[in-house]
Amino acid sequence: MHLDGSCHCGAVRFSVEAPSPVPFMHCHCSICRKTAGSGGYGINLGADFTTLKVRGRKHIGIYHAVMREAGKRATRSPARRHFCLKCGSALWLWDPRWPDLVHPHASAIDTALPKPPEVVEAALDYAAPWADTTPRRGHLHYGQWPDESLADWHKRHGLWDGPAERA
Repeated sequence: MHLDGSCHCGAVRFSVEAPSPVPFMHCHCSICRKTAGSGGYGINLGADFTTLKVRGRKHIGIYHAVMREAGKRATRSPARRHFCLKCGSALWLWDPRWPDLVHPHASAIDTALPKPPEVVEAALDYAAPWADTTPRRGHLHYGQWPDESLADWHKRHGLWDGPAERA
């Protein structure tokens, strides 16, 4: 599915092709919450990095989140969270560990996205006390992250728009 996106002020516009275009996951981790506001939800869409086209690149900043875990030394994430330097809008995440994949923030997408048939509430162990995480029909709850990948979730629901897998 072709996706067009932009920041709030319009200084940055982008497009990308996404085989997994349904925003199915609400990530409640502190990184998503603090860098993108609300739930963040930065990893609920997956797109082909090689198709990413960007206008307004000079207005893009990159943030590497600091990973803080109890009893461990803080480390800097290699993932690059792209945002607009003018208005602060979260745009996409790209990680060199998975160089072919880019995760546009659903909130930055201007193309109408389909409503998910099921919502994964992830990283609930880190949810802000004000977040409504009340169990409800059609929502799967995880204290951390599910074992199912973004692609596998889309395939299970018949929503995969990418190439068929080889046998």
